Amino acid sequence: MPQLKLTYFDFHGGRGEPVRLALALGGVAFEDHRFSFPEFAELRKSTPFGQVPVLEVDGAKITQCDAILRYAGKLAGLYPQDALQALYCDEVSFVIEEAGIKMGPTFRMTGEEQKAARLALVNGSIPVYLRWLEQRLLAQGGEYFADGRLTVADLKVFVDIRGLNSGRLDHVPTDLVAQVAPALNAHNQRIAALPAVQAYYAKFAQ
Repeated sequence: MPQLKLTYFDFHGGRGEPVRLALALGGVAFEDHRFSFPEFAELRKSTPFGQVPVLEVDGAKITQCDAILRYAGKLAGLYPQDALQALYCDEVSFVIEEAGIKMGPTFRMTGEEQKAARLALVNGSIPVYLRWLEQRLLAQGGEYFADGRLTVADLKVFVDIRGLNSGRLDHVPTDLVAQVAPALNAHNQRIAALPAVQAYYAKFAQ
């Protein structure tokens, strides 16, 4: 097994959290390098494209969160071997990534500018992708997004929906998912209730 080091912000969300979950749930050993937001300005000088997450595999720095997540999923047994099921898995991950790209610029805004930008998303693209995710989930049987079992697609959705519901995103109603795509909240609760997921978060509650 390669030596792995994942570098990402010290919070339970964002692009690095699904990777952490996948590795932890799969019992894959890795160094979980977390840093505070003020430290990012200096740290980014040493990362590809000045971005995180970064996964070091035997010292080689790998960028791009969905590539990292797919690799972590393969190591953890949480990525489909069947080509079509892998496609479903990737499709879900990329849809969430596109949504995150639209939300990203709002984190650099404040006041009325941020409010206007986020309300535009709340009334525009966010419901569109949430409804699509719900339809995809139901089309796959309603429990998982691909392969009839837990995959990294479920973890990516779990982290995203958890963030939307958290109240940490100013101007994004905490009941938005419940109003637009309630099946995603049911999915979120099922993933959160998995013993391995509960054990992962229990480590941080001590």
